[in-house]
Amino acid sequence: MKTGHYDAIVIGAGQAGVPLSVSLGQAGRRTALLERAFVGGTCINYGCTPTKTMVASGRVAYLAGRAADYGLRVGSVEVDMRAVRQRKREVVESFRESTRRQVESASNVDLIFAQAAFCGERTIRLDGGREGASADLSADLVFINSGCSPARPAFLEGLPVLDSTSVMELDEVPGHLIVLGGGYVGLEFAQLFRRLGSQVTVVQRGPQLLVQEDPDVAEAVAAILSQDGVEVLLQASALGAAQGKDGSITLDVRAPEGERTLVGTHLLAAAGRTPNTADLSLESVGVEIDDQGYIKVDNRLQTSAPGVYALGDIKGGPAFTHISYDDFRIIRTNLLEGGSATTDGRLVPYTVFIDPQLGRVGMSETQARAEGRQVRVAKQPMTSVARAVEVDESRGLMKAVVDAESSEILGCAILGIEGGELMALLEVAMLGGLRYPVLRDAIFAHPTLAESLNNLFGSFVE
Repeated sequence: MKTGHYDAIVIGAGQAGVPLSVSLGQAGRRTALLERAFVGGTCINYGCTPTKTMVASGRVAYLAGRAADYGLRVGSVEVDMRAVRQRKREVVESFRESTRRQVESASNVDLIFAQAAFCGERTIRLDGGREGASADLSADLVFINSGCSPARPAFLEGLPVLDSTSVMELDEVPGHLIVLGGGYVGLEFAQLFRRLGSQVTVVQRGPQLLVQEDPDVAEAVAAILSQDGVEVLLQASALGAAQGKDGSITLDVRAPEGERTLVGTHLLAAAGRTPNTADLSLESVGVEIDDQGYIKVDNRLQTSAPGVYALGDIKGGPAFTHISYDDFRIIRTNLLEGGSATTDGRLVPYTVFIDPQLGRVGMSETQARAEGRQVRVAKQPMTSVARAVEVDESRGLMKAVVDAESSEILGCAILGIEGGELMALLEVAMLGGLRYPVLRDAIFAHPTLAESLNNLFGSFVE
């Protein structure tokens, strides 16, 4: 294990920590990258890569089941859950090892596997490394990129409850999967396992799924899931859970219709994540955290402790890989390129990988009106999109919000086939400052999904 003083220490080999370490090393700064588990962070190991790999299997099962809709006859679809899991594992291992090789080949970077905690000003104590050794490291700058972990509600302690990591290690399709939480993680798994053959019930405490979305978009998502056979319970509070003698899981809920007991073979807790700050001893060096445990930072990602920065999910805010990577770019710009980048005003795009996808960027209608904006709302169903109809993938809707006076595009939600890609087109337009009439009147190739923007911006509902 390496010891001594570094120019920089990066805690966590996630989607900000890896490129930051490599960039620092390339700039001639001796850097220690500390990781307690696997290189690649949540994205590669537990999040984006494995989930989207499994979602792809679910989509193939879905399309095979719809073969008759396209005039084709196929046999019954059988799911080999072990094969689905193995494919996921192989893709994850490929991405993980590729990232590790990138770090190990970088100049001036020491990759150290150990648990890290502060023991003094910009000084880190390493305990229980893979070689069983311990050491203290110090640095001029410290960057924290240690991410988050799935949260487990207290009332589920002691029960065999799945989380977003363990659910992907199942070797059989659940008979009845109860999903606690109606956010993007819960919904992706709900639809995935329904398509693989599970009975699925989603329990959501609030009045709608995806609480950050406009109500009409959330209702459309719920309708699609219901059409796929997922039972959605809204305004349903979990009262308690227990395990039956046969291994089943019961969940007592209170909904507007009254109290009800759900009986499932598996229970997935998908109601939030917890920042990995508890073991870092942040209070000993004056790094402030909020009441949820997230590290407080300014718009340049500086914490309350001099020379200590936080990047990615650990600082709260949008928990997306692309935001973690942009955090890295902000640090690189300011530290290595003499720039003055901040988090102010950056667009936050994301895609919920249900099928059809939900792509979102910018303001929702609810957010825009809450700010007192005078807006116009453009909206059309995907049944009005020729390409979607031609491939028989016409579920969902398109919605955009524009400034009523300037015609500036403020945001959009695209729930439809390749919704994330369509959203990205609008994001590019927003980044370029294009007003909506440019897209309304543009010539797009026919028949493509992109040409739907012509009709969308000619379909203002208010």
